[in-house]
Amino acid sequence: MARNKKINVKGSEITVIVQNETDFISLTDMTIGFKEGSGLIGKWVTNKNTLEYLGTWEKINNPYFNYPEFGVIKQDSGVNRFIMSVGQWIERTKAIGMIVKAGRYGGTYAYKDIAFHFAMWLSPEFQIYLIKEFQRLKEDENNRLKLEWNFQRTLAKVNYHIHTDAIKDNLIPERLSKKQISFIYANEADVLNLALFGKTAKQWRKENPNEKGNIRDYATIEQLVVLSNMESINAMLIQQDVPQPERLTQLNQLAITQMKSLLKYNNRIKKLKQ
Repeated sequence: MARNKKINVKGSEITVIVQNETDFISLTDMTIGFKEGSGLIGKWVTNKNTLEYLGTWEKINNPYFNYPEFGVIKQDSGVNRFIMSVGQWIERTKAIGMIVKAGRYGGTYAYKDIAFHFAMWLSPEFQIYLIKEFQRLKEDENNRLKLEWNFQRTLAKVNYHIHTDAIKDNLIPERLSKKQISFIYANEADVLNLALFGKTAKQWRKENPNEKGNIRDYATIEQLVVLSNMESINAMLIQQDVPQPERLTQLNQLAITQMKSLLKYNNRIKKLKQ
């Protein structure tokens, strides 16, 4: 599965795809602004220093790298008639740092570290601009994700007040101490935590003693959406005098159903963006 994005480097539009949650940058697009074009990729991958770099990268990042075959390639690379293509490199060594694609977005793609190495081989100036634009792309993505997460967190907080009002109006008897009242609120909050996360806030803190904040601060966007819905529904169930054990069962089933639906929906959206 792949999502396509574009960055502009010195007038060249370069495609960035995502496969298995990993960015791969088009080496083919990177050569558009150079006289020899995509033929430069073959020259680069045949270079002995390049092969040493690629072998080191694969050794560190790829548990299935065929290191004995790499030794043969490395030895052969010292001969003048030696020729290597990216496809041969991948096939012979089981390399994962580069991919060759056919079709509309066809070409040679590489993991960012390798793409930056190729850019340096093309031109130090080009490499600097490529890194700058790629970093800008990732910052934009992170900002969008943060905005989405903050929106859902805010929505959950709004519904939290609906939830606490229902607790106040229906579960808190008169003349309780502040400590007793806060216990009821915390107890009801843990009904939602158990239904969605499978653990109480106290259990989470015990398992994550070095983390700041609380269990909900580390929730995914999907979990926050479900939490927001659960707060509204639990408030309604409280007003209907549904006992807590029964509410927990219903909320847990709701959490399971909605999480499955959201994750299934998100996967369909990802496929549409490919």
